[in-house]
Amino acid sequence: MIEGVIPSTRALVDSSAVRHNLSHVRLHAPHSRVLAVIKANAYGHGLVRIANALHNADALAVARVKEGIVLRNAGIKSRIVVLQGFLDRDELGAHRKFKLEPVVHNDHQLRLLATCAYLDQLHLWIKLDTGMNRLGFQQSDWNAVLEWLNKHRNKYAELIWMTHLANADDISDSTTINQIKLFRSFTETQSEPVSIANSAAILGYKQSHSEWVRPGLMLYGVSPFPDRTGSELGLRPAMTLLSRLVSIKQLRAGDAVGYGGDWVCKQAMRLGVVAIGYGDGYPRNLKPGTLVVINDVTVPVVGRVSMDMLTVDLSACPDAREGDDVVLWGAQLAVENLAKSSSTIAYTLLCGMTRRVGITEVATPQAVARS
Repeated sequence: MIEGVIPSTRALVDSSAVRHNLSHVRLHAPHSRVLAVIKANAYGHGLVRIANALHNADALAVARVKEGIVLRNAGIKSRIVVLQGFLDRDELGAHRKFKLEPVVHNDHQLRLLATCAYLDQLHLWIKLDTGMNRLGFQQSDWNAVLEWLNKHRNKYAELIWMTHLANADDISDSTTINQIKLFRSFTETQSEPVSIANSAAILGYKQSHSEWVRPGLMLYGVSPFPDRTGSELGLRPAMTLLSRLVSIKQLRAGDAVGYGGDWVCKQAMRLGVVAIGYGDGYPRNLKPGTLVVINDVTVPVVGRVSMDMLTVDLSACPDAREGDDVVLWGAQLAVENLAKSSSTIAYTLLCGMTRRVGITEVATPQAVARS
């Protein structure tokens, strides 16, 4: 960000909202420790910023070793779990050097661990595949994994069992219950702590709560369920995405707007041009009626979203003028609703913002009042 210049398109991040959402996790799972998931640049909110905001979490989780190293170099002292674990001996060594905790999910990793001279310094998160069919030891290998762990039982610092739920956002689907039962049928005979629940399970499957829960999306104030917003669940959106009106013009009935001329004015109207497009990460494929907020008034997007701009019908907001802030998502306009309007999920919108979107931390994000 250029000093003294406010970018037209910027994201305001409210760390107090993240802390509120962490307290909401503890409200739902009061007897569990919290492994706060901040992978993918903390879902677009800023890795180090959110790590600092979540200093009261019991541990932090990232996807890759590099993310953990970035946190350590930024002075983060929290426990850090690497969800993809290590791929080779160098990454395993980085776990030791930077005091990272690997998720172990395949035989290749076990072979590397067997020859490592510092196993006693590692906290191991052993991942069992209960139906996600992504990372994790398959059920046919569980006894062999247990045998390996028993053989090395006094050589590692700590062991935690974990699994990942494939469909916890669908409360009506029996898959989640089956996964929980399968996981517990194996781990209930073990003495080590376990971790099952993601955001959806924290909110929807109390039987999944255990020694550790792993909230991700809900920490940022976003609902994991398709039919509810985060605000409806008592969460606070942590991000407000803003842009500005850069031009306003009067159009006549019959005038076409944007590339392809797909949208045609039915009557004379004021058209606003907003300085955001798919080059900033705003979705291009929108359903008719997708809304933005200007001066606390919702107005529809019209015409095609282009790389740097989109256009809106200002009929409902006659006092709008150039320079006014435009809310794309935030407390006034749930990101979940935009996700529905663009046939995607909130994760992709939050993580998909491009580098030219300036990110600023504020106490309470809101559109700046007109001067």
